[in-house]
Amino acid sequence: MERKEILEKVQEIFCDVLGNDDIVLTETTTSQDVDEWTSLAQAQILTAIENELGIRFSLKEIMSVKSVGDIVNAIMAKN
Repeated sequence: MERKEILEKVQEIFCDVLGNDDIVLTETTTSQDVDEWTSLAQAQILTAIENELGIRFSLKEIMSVKSVGDIVNAIMAKN
């Protein structure tokens, strides 16, 4: 998968998990940019990504997520 495709898939999952179809993500988007992106929501988002893409994030990867770009990078490392 290309970065653009991954970003689109991540955006789709964010919208589904957070129940907000108006969210527009870039790789620099952080939890401070999205009101609904709480620590609990992040766990739900990462779990949804794992389930959707058939991957597993390491604890190190989970703990290092600070932006959407970090999520995309972690997914890219799995491909």
